This record gives sequence, structure tokens and C-alpha cells, in this order.
Amino acid sequence: MIESDGPVPPYLQLVEILAERIERGDWQPNRPIPSELQLVQEFGIARGTVRRAVAVLRERGLVFTVPQRGTFVAPSSAASTE
Repeated sequence: MIESDGPVPPYLQLVEILAERIERGDWQPNRPIPSELQLVQEFGIARGTVRRAVAVLRERGLVFTVPQRGTFVAPSSAASTE
């Protein structure tokens, strides 16, 4: 699913996959997204790649992180699809 040697960096491929899941409503607002470890296992990528993708999702306003609790889908009013 993620092409490690493709023209698009793996973290950006993951951003698109996760953003699509949020936009489709697979993950509900204010509910947690899968943990870093779950995403590492699902996609077979490095934890740093997952962290970088989640950081981009945070910058886009699609998710927010609560220290010691996890990363959650942002309420739809806060999401911006730049």
C-alpha cells in the first residue's frame, strides 16, 4: 500500500491514506486514531514515518494530540483541507 521507493515520500502517502479515512468518516470526531504502533504494523513502515505523517495531519487541523492520551480526530468544524 505504501511504496517506499515511489516518487512520493512514504509519510505523505500515509497522510493521504489517513486523511481519506477521516474524510470518509471511518474515524469519528473526538475519537482516537490508531496508535503509532498499530499504524507501524498495519503499513509496515517505521515509527518515525508515522510520527511525521501525524504531525502533518495536525498541521492541517485534521487531528489533535492530547499528551499521555493519544491523537484524536478533530471536530469537523476545525478541519481544514488545504
